[in-house]
Amino acid sequence: MKTATLARPRHGRKIGGVCAAIAHRFGMKPNTVRLLAVLSCILPGPQFILYLVLWVALPEER
Repeated sequence: MKTATLARPRHGRKIGGVCAAIAHRFGMKPNTVRLLAVLSCILPGPQFILYLVLWVALPEER
């Protein structure tokens, strides 16, 4: 059984593809992960910086 990898998709991404990659990896809908990411921005913490780091660090799908 092949497991889903954490890679930004080429299609179906909105900004950087980080939320789509996380959704694909954990079997969730991308819009759900996007909504959770936006809602998490009202909490204190480095969410925006983490998104930027993941955008740079995650490879694109082949």
